[in-house]
Amino acid sequence: MRQIVLDTETTGLEPADGHRIIEIGCLEVDNRRPTGRVWHHFIQPDREIDAGAVAVHGIDNEFLADKPRFADLAGEFVEFVRGAELVIHNAPFDIGFLDHELALLGDQAPAGSIGEICGVLDSLVLARRMHPGSRNSLDALCKRYGVDASDRTLHGALLDAELLADVYLAMTGGQVSLTLDSDSEQDTGDQAPARARRSGQPLPVVEPSAEEAAAHAELLAVLDEAAGGACRWRAARE
Repeated sequence: MRQIVLDTETTGLEPADGHRIIEIGCLEVDNRRPTGRVWHHFIQPDREIDAGAVAVHGIDNEFLADKPRFADLAGEFVEFVRGAELVIHNAPFDIGFLDHELALLGDQAPAGSIGEICGVLDSLVLARRMHPGSRNSLDALCKRYGVDASDRTLHGALLDAELLADVYLAMTGGQVSLTLDSDSEQDTGDQAPARARRSGQPLPVVEPSAEEAAAHAELLAVLDEAAGGACRWRAARE
């Protein structure tokens, strides 16, 4: 299952008011493992950035003056995400801006909309269903799942995508670190089976209890609803 964890930074809050994307950060996860592939660019928006937005992400027009425009990157971006499931926190915001940028390209756009080429899973919707009544911002979820966000003094698309990937993997019950080092001294549930295979030891099969199976089915139902009925794990289980 190929997923792209994605975040954007923008000049303001509403594309309808002419605001534009100024940064896109994406990282690829395949079968719940990071592949090391990222797509990250700063973008010249051809407009002023709102002071409130600069306070959030620290990106100003002077920094973006020599950066490419979205039109220069659109084809490359679309090919990177095509066919994947996008994992986005508060997806309508980012998808709204991405669709707006594609619409501005008119007939030159490599896709009509993001929904035509990708599935979308909104991790905010998922978090609200799993933790009703709690704060479910990215910062709050990092604290809940023990993800180190100490470097996040300002928002940044790639940094936020990396943090979201850790949170999402922890929230859905799997690997909680983006490390690619399979020889790390820290033992994880993903590394132990690999060592057993290398040593020739048989892998034990531990069947879930009825309570664990029920909890798993409940989580899959939440994921399936958040993904609009496209949860592949639930389909495989059935």
